[in-house]
Amino acid sequence: MKAPRPRFLARENYRRRRLFDAARLLPLLGLFLFLVPILWQPAATPEPDTARGLIYLFAVWALLIVAAFLLARRLGRTDPSDRRSGENREEG
Repeated sequence: MKAPRPRFLARENYRRRRLFDAARLLPLLGLFLFLVPILWQPAATPEPDTARGLIYLFAVWALLIVAAFLLARRLGRTDPSDRRSGENREEG
């Protein structure tokens, strides 16, 4: 008979799963943020407001790059104890 699964995950596993969730949602957040300028009201002038929109898009683009870098860096770290426990599971 199998032992019952623990009710809660270990703290580090929980944080790692939430980081994976954040990494999965980052492209959707980026898509939403890129589409926000479509919702902006046109300015009172007849000329289009492209400068403000371009500055916004480049700022969002840069923030997404930084967010992806930070998430990848946090996910790239591996705990040596996790590595050892994984080896023991494979051997047994």
